Amino acid sequence: MLAAVLPEDRFDALYHVYDGGGVEVTGPSLLLRKLVGENTSLTANYYVDAISSASIDVVSSASPYRERRVEKSLGVDYLHDKTIFSLSYTDSDENDYSARTAHFGISQGLFGDLTTVRMGYSRGWDAVGRRGDGTFAEEIVRQNYRLGLSQVLTEDLLLDVGFEAITDQGYLNNPYRSVRYVDSVSARGYSFEPEVYPGTRTSTALALRALYYLPYRAALKGEYRYFADTWGIDAMHWEVGYTHPWRERWIFDARYRYYMQDHADFYSDLFPRLGAQNYLARDKELSTFTSHTVGFGVSYEFTPQEWRYIDKGSLNLYYDYMRFDYEDFRDLRVSGVGAGEEPLYDLSAHVLRLYVSLWY
Repeated sequence: MLAAVLPEDRFDALYHVYDGGGVEVTGPSLLLRKLVGENTSLTANYYVDAISSASIDVVSSASPYRERRVEKSLGVDYLHDKTIFSLSYTDSDENDYSARTAHFGISQGLFGDLTTVRMGYSRGWDAVGRRGDGTFAEEIVRQNYRLGLSQVLTEDLLLDVGFEAITDQGYLNNPYRSVRYVDSVSARGYSFEPEVYPGTRTSTALALRALYYLPYRAALKGEYRYFADTWGIDAMHWEVGYTHPWRERWIFDARYRYYMQDHADFYSDLFPRLGAQNYLARDKELSTFTSHTVGFGVSYEFTPQEWRYIDKGSLNLYYDYMRFDYEDFRDLRVSGVGAGEEPLYDLSAHVLRLYVSLWY
């Protein structure tokens, strides 16, 4: 990435689909970028998620639900010499959750733009509600600090290093989710109680990325990222990708991603008794699990001959297949077995993204 280049004028229209684990998410996204003069670029984005959930968490202890999330954001990038200053604001709303996020970033090109240094800070204010309970109101304050360095090592090799620190404070658990504990009085051998999380969380992540250009206009990509937090979660992922152009207008992409994490200190699939400890969680996202993602994409670039204000455009289609295997989260939909003897849970998911980009 070159620090002293603003984004081009561009319009993107996207439609996305996620389907897996009893959860379906669909919706459109519209993105507009516009240069104002030579030094300022404006950005506006409108994004919608229509969510239908009958996930294993919902089926186990609640009722399936439908909801709609609308996210709107505005941003501005200002170029001064070899420095870009960025400001943005995002507003996200659904029926029981709202989020407001402000972001500031700066990137500086050095040594003839062979080196780019980045810094960023974001602050979020979230309001948590609960469907059917007008008296329930909680808050979360989120802060995100980012540092990054991109270095052109050779004419074909680019290296990027990024560090991120996140602090969350407030109501950090889900108001609908419960944990289960051993209950000999219950016919199924267990009962439920509400989950309880700590009121603070600090996370750090370090990422290394490399991009290598091949002689025939193709590229190899690689990434490694390590994550740790104060809840006891350690996670890592690595990803490899390949981009291949074909003829003048086609680009094909392929990628593979592997992810693994350990569970949080206060997580358990089955607690030994009611109120077994101060903090309690049975969210599968805080459990020990691994995931594999295989993705493919294709882009076709076109040059309209009769579109007066359009310079060029592209049609893009991307598909990901995701597989999750949980090592200490069990499938409570299976009956006829003892508490804690249910089979381990796994799920597959499909993600489809179709979008058109127009440069003007």
